[in-house]
Amino acid sequence: MVSIDNLAASEKILARLPEHLKQFIVPQNYEQYTAMDQAVWRFVMRKNTAFLKDVAHESYLGGLKKAGISIEAIPSIYGMSRILKKIGWAAVAVDGFIPPNAFMEFQANKILVIASDIRQLEHIEYTPAPDIIHEASGHAPIIANPDYAEFLRRLGKIGARAILSKHDVALYEAVRKLSILKEAGVADKKKILAAEAAVKKLQDEECSLSEMAQVRNMQWWSVEYGLVGPLENPKIYGAGLLSSIGESARCLGPGVKKLPYSLDVVNMSFDITRPQPQLYVAPDFAYLMEVLEAFADTLSIRTGGYKGLQKLINSESVGTIELNTGLQISGIFSRVILNENKEVVYFKTSGATALAYREKELIGHGISYHKDGYSSPLGMLKSVSLPLENMTAVDLKAYDFYDGKQLSFEFESGIKVKGVNITGMRNVAGKIMIIQLSNCTVTYKEEVLFRPEFGVFDMAIGNTVVSAFAGAADPCSFPNLYRASRTPSISKETNDKTLALCELAQRIRDLRASESFSEKDLDNIFGILKQEHPYNWLLPLEVLELSNSAELKSCVKKHLSKLAFEKPNLSGLIASGLDLIKKGGGSLISQLIFLSLVFVI
Repeated sequence: MVSIDNLAASEKILARLPEHLKQFIVPQNYEQYTAMDQAVWRFVMRKNTAFLKDVAHESYLGGLKKAGISIEAIPSIYGMSRILKKIGWAAVAVDGFIPPNAFMEFQANKILVIASDIRQLEHIEYTPAPDIIHEASGHAPIIANPDYAEFLRRLGKIGARAILSKHDVALYEAVRKLSILKEAGVADKKKILAAEAAVKKLQDEECSLSEMAQVRNMQWWSVEYGLVGPLENPKIYGAGLLSSIGESARCLGPGVKKLPYSLDVVNMSFDITRPQPQLYVAPDFAYLMEVLEAFADTLSIRTGGYKGLQKLINSESVGTIELNTGLQISGIFSRVILNENKEVVYFKTSGATALAYREKELIGHGISYHKDGYSSPLGMLKSVSLPLENMTAVDLKAYDFYDGKQLSFEFESGIKVKGVNITGMRNVAGKIMIIQLSNCTVTYKEEVLFRPEFGVFDMAIGNTVVSAFAGAADPCSFPNLYRASRTPSISKETNDKTLALCELAQRIRDLRASESFSEKDLDNIFGILKQEHPYNWLLPLEVLELSNSAELKSCVKKHLSKLAFEKPNLSGLIASGLDLIKKGGGSLISQLIFLSLVFVI
């Protein structure tokens, strides 16, 4: 049951988020977790904490407690959010993969997005789909480290503004579809193979990396699969490693190459369907910030210019340019005209557009007013040495710029403007940002760019595009900034057999919680498991853990040994479970030998 305090904390988080992010938040629906789901969580957490206490970054174990994560039960995201608030963060539930810019914007707002689904037993070691094991036990603990938390926030802030391509959108949709199919447990094998082929085809396409693709790579080789410390003896901090009981053990071995973390990571792609062949090691979390800042200097948000504007046009998504006057124009950019020096002398958007200054929408210049797009020339006026934005009231009068007067002027680019001056708008430094003209005509060579019947012409004033970035300048300007995925999630398969297995898992869970129970109950449960669910290895391990009967323990061990022999892919998991039960009293290798001996006997 969610407490009133938890709900109140959650409501405060939602209240400060822009509308375009709220659409991705879903209820956790804690009551839908089955006892089998709880058993999967418990096994992974017990296995991970037992192994990771020696190889994870020192923030890990303490961070679990600070984030409100226990070993015994799947965490309540509401409860996590209330506890994370103490370190300045929060958590919300989402439905699997969400659009990359949206993910980054949540991160920039110091909000951890958690896919509330949990992996199936068949994918207990690794799943390509985001789930609560990965998001909660992987991401949340290291946030307790202030240096890492600040890196994560800054990466989110920069990543949210990174310009994506149509290829990025297609890859996002393909990966989301594949992860949903793999975790649903109901998909036709042909559908999964087709989805895998679609992902591989997109990954293999030769195309230049977009800014978002580079951010994604940086996130992958740090936040998801990062190592920290000395190159020869690093510690794990990446969530993908902390939440994978397979890769966390494998990654530190000699089979995985360790490379120094550098700016090169932004150009290193990855395959989510396979273990990683190499990992990058940062000396400390502060170094991650240094590399991030060097990377940010290469992005359009800091370089602007025609290249940044062209990236926005190619993205076909809402983006923003900022002029040297501070005026910010947000919309879907569709056209640019350059002069011989490749400087922007004209730009155009299509559809809803908003104007802002310092990330705040200008009154009267939202998407309802500029619903059909926006355009403007830029640059210096012909035969005028003073930039228009720097003109004082005296300067304007000197050039016959009077309110209510017919104006006619030409830019150095050859763009001509004729219209009646209505008014203007200046920024806090006194620079002119906008001049409004009625009955206006704008021409370039033989082309008419704006006609009087279009309405009032709000001409943007500025010489250069100093910044270009994805999304809106004011987060509140576009309520539907990010398009929701076309691929809906699929409910996990339930049938009589899976329901019966969950009932057995609940019986075991109830016995563990009780102060006393009968060995007969355990023997009865094991008999049903052996007869009706012969390939389930997790619940027999839980029976073995609870039992005090030498006879029942021997039967369970023989059953597990036989299962490990028949299903070699399960032998490591079974051996790990036996290690956990013995509380470290024996190595993984010794348990495998024990299993083989028991089976032979």
